[in-house]
Amino acid sequence: MLVARIGSVIIRLLLCFLSAALLGLNVVSGQGATLSVDSKTIPGLTAKSPIVSHTIRLSGPIEEGDADKLRVILTRLKAATSPTLDRPLATIELSSAGGDVYEGLKIGYLLREYSVASVVRARDLCLSACALAFLGGTGSRSGPTFVPSRSIEIGGQVGFHNFSLNTNSEQIPAAKGGREGMIVGFSMARGGASALVRYATTMGLDMSFIAGLLGRPPEQWEYIDIAQTFMSLQVCPIGLERPRPLPATIAANICNNATAGFSPSSPMQAQQFTPRDGKRHLLEHVQKNIETFSMKGPLVAQLRAVLATRDDQLIDAVYNDLRSAGIPLLAPLGAMFVVTGYSASAYDLECHVSFPRDNPDRFDVILQAPEGTVKLFQSPPPACPGLFLYDRDDVLNPRR
Repeated sequence: MLVARIGSVIIRLLLCFLSAALLGLNVVSGQGATLSVDSKTIPGLTAKSPIVSHTIRLSGPIEEGDADKLRVILTRLKAATSPTLDRPLATIELSSAGGDVYEGLKIGYLLREYSVASVVRARDLCLSACALAFLGGTGSRSGPTFVPSRSIEIGGQVGFHNFSLNTNSEQIPAAKGGREGMIVGFSMARGGASALVRYATTMGLDMSFIAGLLGRPPEQWEYIDIAQTFMSLQVCPIGLERPRPLPATIAANICNNATAGFSPSSPMQAQQFTPRDGKRHLLEHVQKNIETFSMKGPLVAQLRAVLATRDDQLIDAVYNDLRSAGIPLLAPLGAMFVVTGYSASAYDLECHVSFPRDNPDRFDVILQAPEGTVKLFQSPPPACPGLFLYDRDDVLNPRR
């Protein structure tokens, strides 16, 4: 009897455990991809403000109608969830070998519309139409600006290729002859290319990536594996160990990534300054810019006098005042470097970078041209600025 009662208790405990584990899990299956939703509630700052997180998992081939199934789920989640600033409505895990390219684009647009972050887990593949949907991952919206949220766990694979025409599709109009068939095929290919370009523009993607994609044969694949691809597509790696190179190498890597398009410089072209000398060097650039525009007034005379003095406190005060006034000067976070060697014809750039030794993920960088400061040619993903610490050709996520 005792053994029977113990067995009964164990069975009830297992049933309770299974019920708790499955709580909030809804599955939508059928033709096309399978969609499941797992909702969890964790305590918030107060008892009346719990945090609800939703994880959607999409697996299987992407087919026509899957975007409509996803919209139904997202509409329900949005209605049942209090909006939270700077947080996505949900996170979608993608695991699919691909499928209908237009349906993949529709799913990507939905992720943008509802602010859904995208992630590919270490065990998963996300290819073709799935990879395009992945690029719609969005963390939040601030006014008209969308913040992307696209992540890959190291080991997960996201692969792209040029779209191909499914000649067995019933949607392809019949052609009476070879010439008419060529016209139909060209028209459909042009429509597909136009859809990809429009999608890339909406998602804020690097157009050179899409141009390269459209210029390759369908059987040639490109994966998100090297640092430059992660950066250009604004994708964050999960589970990546931070590199620990020498400070001069860190400075060169940050500047090479900020000047994407120029030939990279080597760590030998990174000159370290003390904070005092680094500030003086940048103030000299400000003075040269002022003189270039033949400006006159008390600021010009004051800056000239400051640069002639050896008073560190005065240098600091003027430097901080100019930064507060909006002059683009480097935030002195620690080590300060100037990296040179960026030239295109007669156009030369200096890259100034500063970072603390114990946390180089926190850095500031500016580009100085002869006529003044210019915008970075490439910015790091907001959620993972540490990507700039890598050489752009470093393999971060090897193909399996």
